[in-house]
Amino acid sequence: MDWRAGVLLCCLLSACASGPVNAPVGDRTRQPAHIPATHTVGQGDTLYSVAFLYGKTVEQLAAWNGIRKPYTIYRGQKIRLTAPPRSTAPAVRNVPSSQPKPRVSSRPTSATPSSVRPSRPKVAKTGAVAGRGPLSWTWPASGKLIRRFDSRAAGKKGIDIAGKPGSPVRAAAAGKVVYAGSGLSGYGRLIIIKHNKDFLSAYAHNRKLLAREGQWVKQGELIARMGSSATDRTKLHFEVRKKGQPVDPLRYLPRK
Repeated sequence: MDWRAGVLLCCLLSACASGPVNAPVGDRTRQPAHIPATHTVGQGDTLYSVAFLYGKTVEQLAAWNGIRKPYTIYRGQKIRLTAPPRSTAPAVRNVPSSQPKPRVSSRPTSATPSSVRPSRPKVAKTGAVAGRGPLSWTWPASGKLIRRFDSRAAGKKGIDIAGKPGSPVRAAAAGKVVYAGSGLSGYGRLIIIKHNKDFLSAYAHNRKLLAREGQWVKQGELIARMGSSATDRTKLHFEVRKKGQPVDPLRYLPRK
């Protein structure tokens, strides 16, 4: 074998050894580096999921786009992601005061549901649920904390909690399920709960979603089963958003 054939063989062996580089699995739980002027509504999008994706509030997007409650959007629709000039801002018509408000699910019976632990979980209080007293928080899963919030690091807009496939995922605070689906890349099967005008919480990578969009849930209520959708291990990725922006959930959760 002459020297040229040897060099060629070495190059081929080196290329084979390196192989293709696989992209990280499902660790895209961050806002896009560049927020575009508009978002085109895709299959499964809701105004809440679009707001969550870009770190906005649903009220902001509704005001900027002239969308009124119940915030219905359509596939192919262009959603403005920044405030329009004042002179061209679309008018948002108020919902008539006579429109009935959504009813909270009926009170629990004296029997303790199998999905709720007999012992009362530790809770921390912050904010206020409209007319219903202080907003309290509890841990959404009982596993070990394996990843902390870091506002400076990509993909760390929340915390990660370890668990086994099928482990219970519970609502960290009372509220309304405003999104339940798998349309947000990197989150897998995701549930988003709106607690009041300021706070949302998100529960990602589930194996199975039990709560439905539009459902009112109580604190500690079973909403999903833990899994590994759109990630490389079984875990719950949990986020708290205040006025659209990610905040450290450990600031609100009670100490373990």
